[in-house]
Amino acid sequence: MASDRTDLSNKDFSMQDLSNTSLVGALLVNTNFQQAILFETNFSKADLTGSNFIDANLFGSKMMQTILVNSKMKGATLVGANFSNANMSGADLSNADLTRANFYKANLSGANLSGVKLGQADFSECNLTGAILPPNFKA
Repeated sequence: MASDRTDLSNKDFSMQDLSNTSLVGALLVNTNFQQAILFETNFSKADLTGSNFIDANLFGSKMMQTILVNSKMKGATLVGANFSNANMSGADLSNADLTRANFYKANLSGANLSGVKLGQADFSECNLTGAILPPNFKA
């Protein structure tokens, strides 16, 4: 049976502006978004396993129920982004700006959150088993 999901896996969108784009449910495995501008882009229910968001700007993006296993988000701007119920196990969020980001019920097991900016981020009911956390972290 063929999938009806948009498959953009292994594509290179680095340094492109995809703001306000809807990629709901898309297959984006190992896709490169390095330094991309993704203001309020909707990635809900997409599979972004292993994708690269290093230094990307995802201000206000929607990532609800998204698969971000082993994704690279080092230095990314994730201000106000919604990652509720996302699977981010093994993700690298080091040095990212998580100000006002929502991680409600997200799976961040084994994720790297060293050096992140946390201002009012919500980690309610999220799985942080084995995660690398910044000093004085409070869920």
